[in-house]
Amino acid sequence: MTKHFIAQTKVLKKMILHLTAMVEDNLRNAVQSVTKGDPELAAKVVATEEKIDQYEVEVEEECLKTLALHQPVAIDLRFVVAVLKINNDLERISDLATNIVQRTGNLIKYRSVGVPFDLDGMLVKTTAMVKSSADALVASDSVLAIKVCEADDEVDRIHQDAFDKVQKEICACPDLVDYYVSLLSVSRNLERIADHATNIAEDVIYMVEGEIVRHSGGKPD
Repeated sequence: MTKHFIAQTKVLKKMILHLTAMVEDNLRNAVQSVTKGDPELAAKVVATEEKIDQYEVEVEEECLKTLALHQPVAIDLRFVVAVLKINNDLERISDLATNIVQRTGNLIKYRSVGVPFDLDGMLVKTTAMVKSSADALVASDSVLAIKVCEADDEVDRIHQDAFDKVQKEICACPDLVDYYVSLLSVSRNLERIADHATNIAEDVIYMVEGEIVRHSGGKPD
């Protein structure tokens, strides 16, 4: 590894960590906009999404420049490829956080109705997965990354439970269909965020271990 490539990897790592921090913060604000019924936080999430989109493009351009100029191989190539893929997943997480806050208005309107499934638990577990996947990236920690992959099953279970219970509530209270559809939309977006956190964790495993673990439960053979 040349000193120029070492310097370039430091640039890429700094950029992806900055993007990670931006996305984590935006997701945190999205969650609080739902739990607190705060439209100002919702507006902040939407405004920040544009900055994240632009920065995601800058990271991709830097990765492509690195591949063209340095033509890395082995673990160095895996690092750049992982950053490229993680970059895309982070941008998608931010998109989904924006989708969540678009439901804030309906949730505030019917705040006294209650939630028929474990939304708070789902919010906590999903945000923890995103944070842990970022921590695994920072530390190049494949063990932590595997734990993130394993946590996805629990989020999937809560989402399925939400779907079942919301269906029953809509049948019982059809006049509240807008509210329950909004709740289900939040659950679906959280489930997809957890999927992207899992993707990031799988890319960390690939970067560290050189193993592609998609479709294998996030565990190297």
